Amino acid sequence: MADMEAFREAVTAWDAGGSGEPARELAARLSVRAVVLLEGPSDAAAVDALAARRGRDLEGEGVCVLPMGGAMSVGRFVRLLGPPPGLGLRLTGLCDEGERRFYARAFERTAAAGTAHPPRFFVCVADLEDELIRALGVARVEELVREEGDLRALQTFLQQPAQQGRTSQQQLRRFLGTKKGRKIRYGRVLVEALEPDRVPAPLDGLLTCL
Repeated sequence: MADMEAFREAVTAWDAGGSGEPARELAARLSVRAVVLLEGPSDAAAVDALAARRGRDLEGEGVCVLPMGGAMSVGRFVRLLGPPPGLGLRLTGLCDEGERRFYARAFERTAAAGTAHPPRFFVCVADLEDELIRALGVARVEELVREEGDLRALQTFLQQPAQQGRTSQQQLRRFLGTKKGRKIRYGRVLVEALEPDRVPAPLDGLLTCL
């Protein structure tokens, strides 16, 4: 049975130079209505975790959460998925402050096409991990690191000369990116630990607009 993962794979193959027909067929079969364009899989883990906490089935709602492998790809994905000759889907996204210009340029072109739902994207102050650490507080994030069995790795990391002089928040943010897969895992862990009224504004805004 076709599922949203198959659609994501078809879109990624299309972006890499393949045919767009599989993506078009799957979009119709799955009743895809919207795509969330994200920089990477850790952002997708956080979005999926928040949706689950709020009792939402994004795939069932026809929403595809799509990590692009970097913000600089957003223009290509907007052309494929946005107004014709693209798939004509509603687009939104989440990005880091440093990548705002790539999203703004791509989404402005879509807005100029006069779509029924003008595209919106949401910007994290530094990145999503920074937003989540600030929302939870350093002490709570350190508790979660211990609960996840990563306390010794964190202690070793903090002894590195490069970490001296950085704030605790900056150190934690860097730590989450030091091992493959860690940012993805903590994207889920940090969101699941949030109090309902402490969800960072960019992430809350993204889910609310879908």
